[in-house]
Amino acid sequence: MKILVSNDDGFQAPGLVALYEALKDLGEVEVVAPEHNNSAKSNALTLHSPLYVHRAANGFRYVNGTPADCVHIALTGLLGYRPDLVVSGINNGANMGDDTIYSGTVGAAMEGYLFGVPAIAFSQVEKGWAHIDDAAQVARNLVQQLIAQGLPQAQPDHAAWLLNVNIPNRPQAELKPLQVCRLGRRHAAEQVISQTNPRGDTMYWIGSAGPVKDDANGTDFHATALGHVSLTPLHVDLTEHQSLPAWTQRARSFKPLA
Repeated sequence: MKILVSNDDGFQAPGLVALYEALKDLGEVEVVAPEHNNSAKSNALTLHSPLYVHRAANGFRYVNGTPADCVHIALTGLLGYRPDLVVSGINNGANMGDDTIYSGTVGAAMEGYLFGVPAIAFSQVEKGWAHIDDAAQVARNLVQQLIAQGLPQAQPDHAAWLLNVNIPNRPQAELKPLQVCRLGRRHAAEQVISQTNPRGDTMYWIGSAGPVKDDANGTDFHATALGHVSLTPLHVDLTEHQSLPAWTQRARSFKPLA
């Protein structure tokens, strides 16, 4: 079993170290992670500057790029083989609902998925790394059971799967059983924060994520609030299939565009 591990908090993050330690005896485990924190980088790739790979004293490789960069270059030449599984995390904070659109943790896992490799993104619900070793053991148990059931063979264009897992910051004995959930929703983000720098220029800081809007029973927000580990299968098709007939009908009334 060959497992590629990455994250978005950087190669020195406690969540990454704990995840590696929990998985390292399950097979051949390689870490390729960002040099610095790359939270909220989503699926961004670095196309206009070179990427460099260095090896840390603990054997982890780190890249001066995004989480998706790390997985992309690992799968397209750095490793020299295709891993059987990509695992990302453990993130310092939740990736639920709309968060998954922006998440670098999910972005790293999704890059594996786009290459046909099964992938899992792990996050802790609250920031601060409380009970991180317990969360890592949860991650290990899930990965171990998926391996035991037999992972699909990783290959280009294979119908791989992508899982998003959020773990409450609790001792393992206090966690409730895993629940398979849909994504919840958040309200729009808080207003941008503007400040004036010492030269008199206006600078802007992106506001905090919006409060929870949809945390109904069956969502990841609801499950984790009750102490359950949430698991949400994700996919990448952004097409709004239900509206295709309506837009087809509307397009018939359009004047020629060219």
